[in-house]
Amino acid sequence: MLTFGLKGGRKAAVEMMDKLKLVAIVTHVADARSCVLHPASHTHRQMNDQELLEAGVQPDLIRFSVGIENVEDVIADVEQALK
Repeated sequence: MLTFGLKGGRKAAVEMMDKLKLVAIVTHVADARSCVLHPASHTHRQMNDQELLEAGVQPDLIRFSVGIENVEDVIADVEQALK
């Protein structure tokens, strides 16, 4: 499990995730496959921006769970999504 943010805030995080082809966008991150979650849009979507910050959820935060796929395939997918 990795947690990271992207320069560009919420918009950059959502755009990056939308470009992923192998890695799945899910509402949970406990799976055998690689998956990502954007807490501000998924698990904490009922909160406004101020409540998110008070809860420690940054708008650009991405939770990334690496699954059992070939590591080179996962890296390539993330690299292409970041371009």
